[in-house]
Amino acid sequence: MTLRGRDFVSMDDLSPEEVRFVLDTAVDLKRRSKAGDRPPLLAGRVLAMIFEKPSLRTRVTFETGMWELGGHAIYLAPQDIQLGARESVPDVARNLERWVQGIMARTFAHRTVQLLAEHARVPVINGLSDVEHPCQTLGDLLTIRERFGHLDGLRVAWVGDGNNVCHSLLLGAAKVGMHMAVATPPRYAPEPAIVARAREIASTAGSRIEVGTDARAAARGADVIYTDVWVSMGQEAERDAKIKAFSEFQVNAALVSQAASRAVVLHCLPAHRGEEITDEVLDGPQSLVLDQAENRLHAQKALLSLIL
Repeated sequence: MTLRGRDFVSMDDLSPEEVRFVLDTAVDLKRRSKAGDRPPLLAGRVLAMIFEKPSLRTRVTFETGMWELGGHAIYLAPQDIQLGARESVPDVARNLERWVQGIMARTFAHRTVQLLAEHARVPVINGLSDVEHPCQTLGDLLTIRERFGHLDGLRVAWVGDGNNVCHSLLLGAAKVGMHMAVATPPRYAPEPAIVARAREIASTAGSRIEVGTDARAAARGADVIYTDVWVSMGQEAERDAKIKAFSEFQVNAALVSQAASRAVVLHCLPAHRGEEITDEVLDGPQSLVLDQAENRLHAQKALLSLIL
């Protein structure tokens, strides 16, 4: 199986078999890294990293991943490019493809990542957009698989905002045969088109996708409880309204008690402690958030090694 030259804009860009292939590769690369073995699989290759939105985890894991694989990463801050202002997105793509072997973009608009992929002849990776965060999902699936030894048949509860992370996880969960229940306030449900696509995928895998407004019902019997911030970067003007709307969707000890006794808690970070999740849960024994953050590195190394 080869993914060489492929874009990764959406979780739907990978088939179920390809998702498992990436995860298998991540497991192998992580094992080798822990043993001090860092194969130079990307020697001589350069990744351009476009950031419209800052990020601790995305920048460090991609830069470290390229270095550990023998390649190099170039950080491009918002003021370096000014996508769509100083220079059009297609022009940026056509220039970058002459210098680098891959592009990772962390943008506000999903269309920006799509345009980069449409106009660059090198692989483009979605490091986050307003619609999806597929690299996060690869790290999440790796973390869940490490804990339980498998993915199919597990139950995941998403509690909070039906956002970009939720969208990618819906698609990823469906592809690996996990059941997923989403609980959000009525106005903050995931995009219907993505839910429909996840259900279509799940129907062939024998899994279920459920979307509702009852956090306790979603968490009941779950193997994994996942949450994210209620107020994402760029949504500060909505803060007061969101805090009020999400008051019943906090991941706290009472909610976690509804899950299976072996349940784990995930959060893509950064967390707003005391809002979407309590300190007690975030720092508690069921929390895998630091394993999850580490696994961004290993999952992305696998992706990079396979597509660049």
